[in-house]
Amino acid sequence: MSTPKIDVQVISSSILSDDVLMLGESLMKQLKIPAQQHLVLQFGSFRHSVTIVPVPRYEGLRISQTLARRMCIFSGIPLRIQYQTATRTLALGPLIGVLISRDNSQQLEKPFGDITMFCREMTDACRSQGAYVYFFTPSAIGSNLSSVEGWVYTKGWLKMMLPAPDVVNNRLTSRKLENNPIVQQFMKEIKHRYGAHVFNEKFLDKSEVFDALKKDSSLQKYLPESHSLQNYTMLKSMCSRYSAVFLKPVRGSLGKGIIRLSRIGPENWQASYATVGGTKRQTYTSLVKLFSTISGKMKTVRYLVQQGLTLIEIGGRPVDYRALTQKNASGKWAITSIVGRTAGTDHFVSNLARGGTLSTVRESVAKSNLPVQFRGDASSRLQRAALDIAKGVDTHIPAHFGELGIDLALDTSGRVWLLEVNSKPSKNDNTPLKEGKIRPSVRMIIQYARFISGF
Repeated sequence: MSTPKIDVQVISSSILSDDVLMLGESLMKQLKIPAQQHLVLQFGSFRHSVTIVPVPRYEGLRISQTLARRMCIFSGIPLRIQYQTATRTLALGPLIGVLISRDNSQQLEKPFGDITMFCREMTDACRSQGAYVYFFTPSAIGSNLSSVEGWVYTKGWLKMMLPAPDVVNNRLTSRKLENNPIVQQFMKEIKHRYGAHVFNEKFLDKSEVFDALKKDSSLQKYLPESHSLQNYTMLKSMCSRYSAVFLKPVRGSLGKGIIRLSRIGPENWQASYATVGGTKRQTYTSLVKLFSTISGKMKTVRYLVQQGLTLIEIGGRPVDYRALTQKNASGKWAITSIVGRTAGTDHFVSNLARGGTLSTVRESVAKSNLPVQFRGDASSRLQRAALDIAKGVDTHIPAHFGELGIDLALDTSGRVWLLEVNSKPSKNDNTPLKEGKIRPSVRMIIQYARFISGF
């Protein structure tokens, strides 16, 4: 990442014309930018013909007020600069667009609800790294697909028409929005027309992940036996092999809709339902009766049936782990954080929304019922598994991911298991947001955006 970072200075249009830029002389020599020749200025999808005038003993870039307005650039913002000799293109950027689900123009203090502070954090991270970020919703995509009505932060939130970005970070939280034809067309078009990159471009469902990873022999050790639940025969087969199985909605998140089936006698089975208020339990005198109850749900919800695991516990409450894996400044997968999540009282899923609590891996292992001989390398084994699985998803699922939330578990014999992979990991889940603080996970998003866009 050797592209220089420069400060942009906006000059009155009566002094500087729109087709002339003024650039520090030493930087022009360093980047081999020819003076007084027609070049293409590029900023995201924006293109404009300019000539460059060298300025001795000056480090920045001066552009006219009118040109700055067209590009939505403000005086004093830092940007990266690169010159492509073959195409005679002077590129500024990277221009990053974060695609979010909703905004509210009536709430200028918190236009994006709970993720407003994350968006501020992204803005601060971009300023420190010399990138430009804006935030937009599906409804803000223009019909010509080369411009977007986005939000930028400068002494407050402003909405303006911006060029289509170099990089899109897809943070949509709804499949319906993601599958909107205008969203799909926009992502396809900017990749094709402007060479843009879109990462975390799609949701994952549980069947897709487990089916893809099964093909990799090196990952099978992490995978509980899992199948799409098609019929009673499949359920009976799994229940004959395991004393407990889980039914998980293929497209569920936050632990919603998970059912745990446990054998409580020769014929009797108990179904435990994860609800916001706690676990709801129901007993059935036969597996057939249990299946007939859930078969109604199967008409609208596709389920994965999965081997039940004996997870480590703290005070009778199960523990699992959320690993945030991200691609770094070199485009390689790295572990940003791993946190232990202990389920709330009378819950068997660990989500914070359901009373779960966070701890470090070391703390959770030390307090758990994991035998002492398996504790020493638990952290490194979780890290190894998270990296292996992230690389496996990248290899076997045809989509571009830059970060993945990988849910793992340790069983009471110390074995690491994969529970779930989330392609839209929450930014409010792992480390608390603090005003003015930029978390490593946010820095990493910008570094990866710079890597894939060449800045």
